[in-house]
Amino acid sequence: MNNYEIAVERARPLFLQHDQVAMIRKFHLEADQASLYIDFVGRRYRINRGDGVIEWSEDGFATASTASFNEAMTIYDILCYSKEHCHLSGRFVTLGALKYNTAFGSGDSFFRDSAKALDGRIPDLERACQALGGKKEAVGDTAWLLPLFDFLPVVLQFWNSDDEFPASLKLLWDENILDYMHFETTFYAASHLLARIRDGMDAAQ
Repeated sequence: MNNYEIAVERARPLFLQHDQVAMIRKFHLEADQASLYIDFVGRRYRINRGDGVIEWSEDGFATASTASFNEAMTIYDILCYSKEHCHLSGRFVTLGALKYNTAFGSGDSFFRDSAKALDGRIPDLERACQALGGKKEAVGDTAWLLPLFDFLPVVLQFWNSDDEFPASLKLLWDENILDYMHFETTFYAASHLLARIRDGMDAAQ
């Protein structure tokens, strides 16, 4: 097992120590005796209530795939870490504006690299964001309000490169995001969101 798989394995028993009824109530989750269900970036996930394994499906779980590190750690964190009375402020900010001291920094290099992959592909980007349930906003060359979870939106803003400036990408988070997840988890969530967008862009070609 690699370090990512080990981290997920360690998170599973920690998930089982938390009050699942409280999770269901807090986020209005669907649930049955076997699983909790949650939508994350346009996919349905189920968390096994007995062993904590997370799977996703796009066909009603006729078939299922095991969640990746970024998917699993984001879901575990928001279900287990989020504060009891977490709520949205309605104000969106960059991670840098949170002024949170961490080795992760503000993620500038991460977003620069991601912007390069989107440069010159606004029609594909817009189709991918729309397919994920996004709502278009009037900022930059294109901008979208996207449902990370049903109860937690993020804003993506993008500018193509030109003769003076490189391509630029911003992800804005609700000002209360740290009531929902740890700072480092925002990078797991962002990585998964951008991977889903790029997959959608490639499928549109």
